[in-house]
Amino acid sequence: MTSILGIGECMVELSAAGSGLWRQGFSGDVFNALWYARALSQDNITVAFHTALGTDPLSDELLAFAQNAGIDCTNTPRIQDRRPGLYSIHLDGAERSFTYWRDTSAARMMMRYPEMLWPKVATADVIYLSGITLAILPDDDCSALLNNLRSRKRKTATIVFDPNIRPHLWQDNDRMRSVISQAASLSDIVLPSFDDERAAFGDRDPKQTAQRYRALGADHVVVKNGPADTILLQAGTLTSLSVPAIDGVIDTTAAGDSFNGAYIARLLGGLSPTDAIHAAQTCAGRVIQHKGALVAFSDLATPTPVP
Repeated sequence: MTSILGIGECMVELSAAGSGLWRQGFSGDVFNALWYARALSQDNITVAFHTALGTDPLSDELLAFAQNAGIDCTNTPRIQDRRPGLYSIHLDGAERSFTYWRDTSAARMMMRYPEMLWPKVATADVIYLSGITLAILPDDDCSALLNNLRSRKRKTATIVFDPNIRPHLWQDNDRMRSVISQAASLSDIVLPSFDDERAAFGDRDPKQTAQRYRALGADHVVVKNGPADTILLQAGTLTSLSVPAIDGVIDTTAAGDSFNGAYIARLLGGLSPTDAIHAAQTCAGRVIQHKGALVAFSDLATPTPVP
């Protein structure tokens, strides 16, 4: 069996349901990627999630939701007087904006229970985390996570990192750029989004983004760029892969997360990086034709390509 471990947060999601009503769901960038990795993985791949939750009914619901989807949440820290974070989605056409309530979320404390995390890290084949994972942690906890993962690069696990840069979560831009770069330097695969990278690092084009992360030490880099070409940099070779046109875009929430999860699943299933990118583009294309971050597995069903 091959195992994927995601480290991050999952929040309560509120999306407009019409007539002044809101629909409740669960979402978070790392959790979303795990959802799609689980949806598109073969039976010999397990998916697990490390976060922290409260002892409240919403935390109970979140755990049950994840477990029912086949995402293992064994040994999740449960913290008294803490709750999951919450966010609402506001749509303007297919584009979205978010309002967050996460300052006192349980997930910010996920590193305070190392005895529940490090055994999972030690046995995982793939470790997945994001810039949001790092941004919500206190500084000392962030450093502890990076230092532990640094010792595992190319030894016991493949480390996959999505910078997912959200400046409002960081103390300042200098620290944001420093921590993102540190995480990329210990990662085997980096999956950035060009719009974020251009704003944070001043990259002139996706190729420069790929080259910057490769120079930091990533084995290969896949740069997402919305409907524009996806860029793959591997073994010194840059490849541009066009994105199929999508009709009927409804909601772009989790487009990048679904790409990441599908990409990891298809790589582990034996596809080449270019074929895995095509599969990930297809998955993301289906996701943005639905409302909300998580699309039912049945709506993603597609034959698994044979390597």
